[in-house]
Amino acid sequence: MQNDAITYLTDELCWENLAVQQLGRLVTHAGDVLDIFPVNYVVDGQSIVFRTAEGSKLTELTVSDEVLFEVDDYTDTDAWSVVVRGHAQRLQTEVEVRAADDLPLTPWVPTLKYNYVRVVPTSVSGREFRRGPEPDRYGVQQY
Repeated sequence: MQNDAITYLTDELCWENLAVQQLGRLVTHAGDVLDIFPVNYVVDGQSIVFRTAEGSKLTELTVSDEVLFEVDDYTDTDAWSVVVRGHAQRLQTEVEVRAADDLPLTPWVPTLKYNYVRVVPTSVSGREFRRGPEPDRYGVQQY
């Protein structure tokens, strides 16, 4: 059964949606521990860059670089969600850091964040949702 309330987004539309937002959620895992962190970010080509301070997020990325990154938005009439699966790499060379310094990326909170991290995707997927009232759950359903 096809549902016209949900549309799968092309990769191009996923990147367009990612580019208009600034806040996403980074999911990390280290062993059996899963964590989720809100981060402000910028799209750079077809990758995501964010800044972070020393701490658990950066430590977990050194244990396992596999991450999920999720961004969404909604209005009264529609919504969308994009998930990026990929690998997070701390930018270390002078050239990488200098290029990242030129990106329009500043911390949202007054803290010093010296570390840049780039999420390089292995896949990107997204869906768009038409919002509306729930259909009758107990009436006759079409098959």
